[in-house]
Parts: sequence; structure tokens; C-alpha cells
Amino acid sequence: MNSTLESMRLDKWLWCARFYKTRSVAVEEIGKGRVTVNQQNAKAARELRVGDTVSLRQGVVERIVVVQALSNMRGPAPVAQQLYKETEASQKARAEAAERRRLAPEPAATLSEGRPTKRDRRQIDQVRHDWDDRWSASIDDE
Repeated sequence: MNSTLESMRLDKWLWCARFYKTRSVAVEEIGKGRVTVNQQNAKAARELRVGDTVSLRQGVVERIVVVQALSNMRGPAPVAQQLYKETEASQKARAEAAERRRLAPEPAATLSEGRPTKRDRRQIDQVRHDWDDRWSASIDDE
């Protein structure tokens, strides 16, 4: 962490704080409107300062964090976590969403029809192509 910085680009801070794997992914997410600063849409080059509130989405996870520090370098995760503090409401919402996902039924269990499994396919083929059945005409059929 570097305390001499007064401001830095939003995309670079998101990358340094390890919210996104690359700066280009951070820029892409900002461009899609998935990142706001102080409840306003932001651009990648927006200057970020200590005390700003950043709301972002990582996949299905919504997070709201307050900027605690700025850094020019992307460091290890424990150092990156010191750059921000997640709000209580955000932590609670993430925990509830994780619990809902954990308790959600398996999507495949609710399917009654659809594409057959490999086992179903073998049973269908067995019924259709029993070895006693002939698909071609035989001499006996006259």
C-alpha cells in the first residue's frame, strides 16, 4: 500500500484490490455498467479517492466496498484486502445469497422430460432394435 497517492484510476484500483483478474476485465465490467462509484455510473479512467464507495458485481455476487487505501501494485490477497472495507449490508446480502444458492434444488432433478441420459438411450435402443426383430425383408415373409 502506498499512502502518498491521492487518487488513481478506477480500473487499476479494482485490479490491484483483486476484484478482477486483469485490468481489461475490470474495464469491460465498468463499461457494462456493473461498477458504480458513490452511486454514480463511472468510467474506467475515473479518479478514485480514499473514502469513495464502490459498488460492483462479480458474477452473481453484488458487493459494496469503501476505499480504505490506494496502491500502485497488485499484491497478495491479504494485502489487497486492506485496500477496502466491505459494508455490513453487503456482507449480509452476500451471505444470504450464498445460503439461497446452497439450498436451491438441483436443476436437473426437476426435469421430467428432455434429452435422455445415456442409460435411457440404451433402453430405448434395446426396445427398438431387439435382435429377434428384422428390419429388412426376409424370404419367409412372402
